[in-house]
Amino acid sequence: MFRDLPIATRSLIFLNVGIFILLALLSALEIFELQYFLGSYFPSSPFFHLWQPFTHLFIHAGISHLLFNMFALFMFGATIERVIGTKKFLLLYFVAGMGSFILFNIQSYFTINNLTAELYALDTPTVVNQVLFEVKNNLKMDHLGIITGPGYIDRIPELSALVAEYIRPMMGASGAIYGVLIAFGMLYPNAGLIFFFIPFPIKAKYFIPGIIVLEVILGLLNLSWNPIAHFAHLGGAAAGFLLIWYWKKQGAIRL
Repeated sequence: MFRDLPIATRSLIFLNVGIFILLALLSALEIFELQYFLGSYFPSSPFFHLWQPFTHLFIHAGISHLLFNMFALFMFGATIERVIGTKKFLLLYFVAGMGSFILFNIQSYFTINNLTAELYALDTPTVVNQVLFEVKNNLKMDHLGIITGPGYIDRIPELSALVAEYIRPMMGASGAIYGVLIAFGMLYPNAGLIFFFIPFPIKAKYFIPGIIVLEVILGLLNLSWNPIAHFAHLGGAAAGFLLIWYWKKQGAIRL
């Protein structure tokens, strides 16, 4: 059954699983925590590199994170790839991934600005700017992903929260997967989706928008009980929606 998957869907699953196994081995042997160098940081973070907006799509925080994304890719990716073709599917996947990166960092931008304003309220701008310069230039990460910095960071809650934004990596294919989910909902709105915890099928045109609404609520109210990047999901969904909408409008997709 797996061999019957279209080439791009199959290759993406192989890549994600293979990279996860490789990184797990490197971590278990305490050789290198590569995920912290391939995950994506806020662009002004000292740990940001130009390759990260692409590589973060292949890094997962744990086995459950990986399995959920690969299961969704297996379930929906094959159908979408067969309909729109391999080239368009890959474009959809990576455009949605970039959309997730953009919206996640727009959220981070406003959070960082708010925290910086709170620091300015504590002291003069000159002093605050000197502290921020010193902190950013003294944040270090070793080969095991352990980050160190000036000891006074933890003594100032506002500074600690700001530093957390700079050292929080974005990982996972979820944004790209949400782009694929949106594409499925747009192309097959009346398809019945069955889940093991729901005893009856739900049409895609109801279930997928419902997921998006939930992501908006959790993202705006910050109700996540796990470190889930809800705005990254929404960015991937938005990018996927716009791309499929454009292709349908241009007549580039025919069912």
